[in-house]
Amino acid sequence: MDLMQATDWAALGEAELDGVVALRRAIHQDPEIGLDCRRTTAKIRAALEGLPLELREGPSTSGLVAILRGGGDNGRSVLLRGDMDALPMPEETGLPFASRNEGMMHACGHDAHSAMLVGAARALCARRDRLPGTVVFMFQPGEEGYHGARYMIEDGLIDDVLPGRRPDAAFALHIWPTMKRGAVVGKAGPLLASADTLHATIRGKGGHAAMPHDNLDPIPVAAEIVMALQAHIARTVPVTDPAILSITKISAGTAHNIVPDSAELLGTLRTLSETRRREVQEAFRRIVAHVAAAHGLTGEAAIDEGYPVTVNDPRAAALARACAEQLGGAGWVELPAPIMGAEDFAYVLREVPGAMAFLGVAPEGEDPATRAPLHNSRMTIDESMMAKGVALHCAFAERFLATGFD
Repeated sequence: MDLMQATDWAALGEAELDGVVALRRAIHQDPEIGLDCRRTTAKIRAALEGLPLELREGPSTSGLVAILRGGGDNGRSVLLRGDMDALPMPEETGLPFASRNEGMMHACGHDAHSAMLVGAARALCARRDRLPGTVVFMFQPGEEGYHGARYMIEDGLIDDVLPGRRPDAAFALHIWPTMKRGAVVGKAGPLLASADTLHATIRGKGGHAAMPHDNLDPIPVAAEIVMALQAHIARTVPVTDPAILSITKISAGTAHNIVPDSAELLGTLRTLSETRRREVQEAFRRIVAHVAAAHGLTGEAAIDEGYPVTVNDPRAAALARACAEQLGGAGWVELPAPIMGAEDFAYVLREVPGAMAFLGVAPEGEDPATRAPLHNSRMTIDESMMAKGVALHCAFAERFLATGFD
């Protein structure tokens, strides 16, 4: 019998659900932020104890890679990723397992991602003899702006999974509390945007507000720069290769009668291609410097590069869709356009062909549109849907190992 026909992925997920829920709740009430999530890693290690896995850790993060060698070796390997860090925000869910750590909350579902991946590891280890290749489980901290995936890659944790080779494919799931329960949502090509942080300092000469002619006021110049940036986006960026540039903070001044020496701008740039990203970065630097210079001031621009564009390989997206449709339920929902949020699984997808998909976890009977979204202090999930997350991970791995991208 064919491997796919022999596998009841939904049953695998249901069998692991109790343990996955318990682990998710343990992680949820003890959230950690950034690259050092050692208590979370310890919980994951404990849940994997006794399984036939090779464990790897690196010097830059508390991330953990677990490698499962199947009973056969057809030369294929596949990576499954789950992130583990929380957000710096309060929790207001009222759950009995709510965060015990002040100012920290798992409001982006990473607790569920890690727990589902542990469930998949346990399920696939139980089927080790029937696996024709190698599965790599990547438990990653530092997704929320800390570049955790990049550090784990630079540490070599996904190198030489097979002699001299990285994995052949990579998949990740992200829960979505405002999407229909059980829906698996994705698309080929750009899925999520790049994300860069923009800084600008406009320097003039301060003085008395009653005598502006004696000063070089940075505030109107800063306002002009904001408008020039918006005009650039509106009039030079094609809708077929979009960019979003938002100035979200302007800081200047100390009192009503003092013209300040300088003004600060802070913002974000989102794009869906590296070409557009570089073009708008250069335009930002140019506009800041030249608009300021036109008024006799100086403008200094700086850019903190964030995550690259998350690009789903069409073959991997097709495999994810086939798995979702085979599992049934709400099935696959084609995302009509990319989402302008960002995700550091993009670093993995730059190195390995693969795909990320979203899993709807809105409770049955509730209007998803009325639910608290990701990064909200009241965000909750339908925990029963984590069984489907486990099943999807197993499906991604077994289907790829059996057929590749064919």
